[in-house]
Amino acid sequence: QVQLVESGGGLVQAGGSLRLSCAASGRTFSRSAMGWFRQAPGKEREFVAAISWDGTVTSYAVSVKGRFTISRDNAMNTLFLQMNSLKFEDTAAYYCAADPRRNWAVAEYSYWGQGTQVTVSS
Repeated sequence: QVQLVESGGGLVQAGGSLRLSCAASGRTFSRSAMGWFRQAPGKEREFVAAISWDGTVTSYAVSVKGRFTISRDNAMNTLFLQMNSLKFEDTAAYYCAADPRRNWAVAEYSYWGQGTQVTVSS
């Protein structure tokens, strides 16, 4: 059974940092691109960042570029999202995803985690 499990969310003050992790089990994703999405209450799920299978290519939403860094450790089958200079508007549930079916920024991935909540207080 394939599972993606996110961790590292929590409550942080504006300007602070958090590091999210996504541990994969059930199969290896070392040959798949992976990504992070987020969804705030009442809003659609939106793209945050994505990374190629070997970590050499990354893509970011304009709203997080320069503040967030996506990375992966294929030996550990784990995806990371380092979030710095957090803003109130970054508050959302964050989801990791693996194996995109189309463009990385489109929320059509084969596998999804259950999400981890990030709350930024202003």
